Amino acid sequence: MKRTVLWMPLALFAGLFIVAGYALYKPADRTVRSAMIGRALPEFTLGAMIPEKPGLSTSVFHQGQPRLLNVFASWCIPCAAEAPALARLKAMGVPIDAVAIRDRPDDIRGFLARNGDPFERIGDDPESAVQLALGSAGVPETFVIDGQGKILLQHVGEIRDEDVPKILEAMGKTS
Repeated sequence: MKRTVLWMPLALFAGLFIVAGYALYKPADRTVRSAMIGRALPEFTLGAMIPEKPGLSTSVFHQGQPRLLNVFASWCIPCAAEAPALARLKAMGVPIDAVAIRDRPDDIRGFLARNGDPFERIGDDPESAVQLALGSAGVPETFVIDGQGKILLQHVGEIRDEDVPKILEAMGKTS
């Protein structure tokens, strides 16, 4: 009995060490998913971020054609990294609109000049109100919106080439 009691702390420590090692080896997915998936896009109207592009409102997403809604910022490094995939989607005929959060027009112009401009419209969201209404936790995030204004898919993080087929499938297109 005494021997068992003596070895108990060591056994508990070993068990704790194993649990901690497993958690480090396979960390939990901490991606924040939007509760808006499958729901209607929240009503919004955003002014134009830059004069060369119109602003953005919910009515754009009720015209019968699926569209992408990209939440981005000029200061976001992964947003620049996803630019080639967005350009590829645009070249495939995918209409893409954007919400620029907490940004300035000159910075957005510079971002588009450096990374390309796949957007038909760019709305200015200076307080991230639309971003939060969408359930978006960061940038970049992209939403597939059906032609009736329903959110079909949320893509968290930058879009990479391997993500393009999934996005096209959600839009009812093929690559």
